[in-house]
Amino acid sequence: MLRRTFWFTTGVAAGVWATTKVNRKLRQLTPESLAATAANKAIEAGGRLKDRAVGFALDVRDNMAHREAELGDALGLNAPVDPAHGLPAPRRYTAVENRSDPKPVSKYVDRTTYSYNRNEDH
Repeated sequence: MLRRTFWFTTGVAAGVWATTKVNRKLRQLTPESLAATAANKAIEAGGRLKDRAVGFALDVRDNMAHREAELGDALGLNAPVDPAHGLPAPRRYTAVENRSDPKPVSKYVDRTTYSYNRNEDH
């Protein structure tokens, strides 16, 4: 008799457990539940993407400031001020000059001597 009671109780417990599992899965597969799950996943993905974008933007900003400082040093913009004159030290010139482009020195230069070829830009 004890053996039958044990197996009966075990069967009832297994049936309750299986019924609970099936009902949970059916509730997860309703359209409302699927829509809510999709919305939650989209919100999580958007948050992760935003965090990455913010981190990328901060990295770009830091590298940009570092590169601007390098360029300022190379061009002499960050040079110390000459105390005698109150002016910064003269700028260094670029290493490569474009001597093939004869542009006028000012806007008052005679434009007839300056030849401009439209096709040269392409």
